[in-house]
Amino acid sequence: MSIYVGNLSYQVTEDDLKQAFAEYGKVSRVQLPTDRETGRLRGFAFVEMETEDQETAAIEALDGAEWMGRDLKVNKAKPREPRTSPRGNWGGSAGRSDRRY
Repeated sequence: MSIYVGNLSYQVTEDDLKQAFAEYGKVSRVQLPTDRETGRLRGFAFVEMETEDQETAAIEALDGAEWMGRDLKVNKAKPREPRTSPRGNWGGSAGRSDRRY
């Protein structure tokens, strides 16, 4: 199970999150996604803790709490939905053939 932490400061570090969540149990993993193009943090993270009880305690304590100048949004992470490829013609001619006979 994983915890979603949103509305994070762009200056937050993995260590900052570990310290904040350590008060509620043992943090087993922190993931701070970055933008592919800029490398900049995206303003959210995922935190995994050893037990579900620890995760629940952290969510209850930190959801809505002010931290690093921001009001945190903390809840159970939802499973990532599989990406589907967009339908349609990537060629730009929307169903029309450009071939000449």
